[in-house]
Amino acid sequence: MTNNYQVRPALPQDQQEIANLMFFERRVHRHLDWKNPTEWLGSPFYWVLEENSRIIAVLACPQDQKEITWLRLFTHTENFSTEKAWGVLWENAKEDLEKYGKIKISAITVQSWMQTLLKDSGFTNDEQILIMSWTGEKKPELTLPKGINIRAMTEADLPKVAQVDEAAFAPLWQNPLSMLKQAYSQAINATIAESADGIIGYQISTPSPFGAHLARLAIHPQTQRRGVASALISDLIGQLLAKEIAQLSVNTQSKNERSIALYTKNGFKRTDEEYPLYSFQISGNEQKKEIQWDTVKTL
Repeated sequence: MTNNYQVRPALPQDQQEIANLMFFERRVHRHLDWKNPTEWLGSPFYWVLEENSRIIAVLACPQDQKEITWLRLFTHTENFSTEKAWGVLWENAKEDLEKYGKIKISAITVQSWMQTLLKDSGFTNDEQILIMSWTGEKKPELTLPKGINIRAMTEADLPKVAQVDEAAFAPLWQNPLSMLKQAYSQAINATIAESADGIIGYQISTPSPFGAHLARLAIHPQTQRRGVASALISDLIGQLLAKEIAQLSVNTQSKNERSIALYTKNGFKRTDEEYPLYSFQISGNEQKKEIQWDTVKTL
């Protein structure tokens, strides 16, 4: 029988086949965030490679921000070449993405095989993602800046939290409201800092195999350098210790000297773990199309 290969957009009804690939196959690149890759089904920029109507490879980079996106999933069956699966899907992805203007695609991976694919495809290693850890050696002193209060976050706070997040981070690192809702639902601890003007900062921490992970910490730029971030960290550590959790990890960028200094000041130490950040810029064409977020093209 002649093998019949085709690339097509992934559809919601592909969920089980894609989930099986993610669970059972050996080579799986998955972007680490709060949303399962199958939850993006139905979004643009999500493709499957079929052989005789059976899915043998998947590549997904659906957007939640304009002009940027993450490589959220790549996997394939064991009996199909990694290089061939990637080559076919990546060439299709580039051709498709070019139609929608300039888009920067980023990926974080520690898997050597995935790093090789990215480098061979023209991705550049922009910087490293560092892992820092607090292990209970010294609890930071809690000093609340004047006029600042820290309290537990509620779901009703999330729209304002999203505004702080957008103001505090560059576009690549921003999390929209939908993603923050996912993070909040998985939090072991979430607090906000507020002044008379409203919410000015927040942190969301999630469970980790060794304790807790400070998944998100942001302070509005207008109130930075006042000790608000340190107060949120100290309050968080105090609450974790009350639950007998004595280890807290955090990720930060190797080029973010202010962030590294903040965590070092509060007793975090850099670990040996780090993850390379790769990026590829799609130049786009002059007649760019507008993405229809509620529809997916079909064959």
